[in-house]
Amino acid sequence: MISVISRYIENANFEDTGFSYTLSLIDGKYKMVILYCLMEFGRVRFNELRRYLGRISDKTLSQNLKELEADALISRTVYPQIPPKVEYALTDRGRSLMAVLDQLCTWGEQNRPSR
Repeated sequence: MISVISRYIENANFEDTGFSYTLSLIDGKYKMVILYCLMEFGRVRFNELRRYLGRISDKTLSQNLKELEADALISRTVYPQIPPKVEYALTDRGRSLMAVLDQLCTWGEQNRPSR
């Protein structure tokens, strides 16, 4: 006899959940760190992000920024000057995600092993 929970799980699809969607937006090694940096420092230039992240290639950083921009979590502002100046900042949608990231930070502070 199949239990009610088993039937529910058989018909459920993780990819249809809000949790799955949220993870798809922040998936990867650097996206959450980029968002955190923008939350902490506001408008940040490409080279400042690269310095903040440490060991990241220009290509990887650029790709992550493009994906975050495509998902409307960050905005990219280009200033018409020589040399070109580009700044990244959180959008309203990106700022709405910061409560989630802030809770991850709080949990980590409360649960990380003592040194």
